[in-house]
Amino acid sequence: MQELERYIRTVKDFPKPGIGFKDITTLLKEPKAFMQVIDLLAAHFESKKIQKVVGIESRGFIFGAPIALRLNAGFVPTRKPKKLPAATVREEYALEYGVDAIEMHTDAISQGERVAVIDDLLATGGTARAAGRLVEKLGGELLGFAFLIELDFLHGREKLSGYDVLSLIHVSSE
Repeated sequence: MQELERYIRTVKDFPKPGIGFKDITTLLKEPKAFMQVIDLLAAHFESKKIQKVVGIESRGFIFGAPIALRLNAGFVPTRKPKKLPAATVREEYALEYGVDAIEMHTDAISQGERVAVIDDLLATGGTARAAGRLVEKLGGELLGFAFLIELDFLHGREKLSGYDVLSLIHVSSE
């Protein structure tokens, strides 16, 4: 995965001092690298007969939609509150200072459907776990999570304990 890692730019002190932001736009503009990410993430789920791929707003949409097509599955966006037009189910999660939430249409996933959750980055795990809870609230069978990058030093994987979790690139320190 070092091959992929070289395409990701770290922007120092963004969005605030002390943060090293992992910018994936430098990977996305390289078709071979972008395709490799889609291939690797999709391959992880090929044998699981996934029926729906959930993408977490917003960069999870970039990876989730093509993975869904590759798996011949439907794509389901999770969005920030009040962004989806029909009836939704909501899940709140803790932030460092406060609470945030994501929503999904109530008819997005049917009882027993096999689901994977995709995002670009696993940090603290709060958003990913909230997306997983939405899948389960709607009766889906959550078969795993996949990410391009995991910030290991934030221990987000612990919030996803008990689930299959794939991360292509691991970052061990800020």
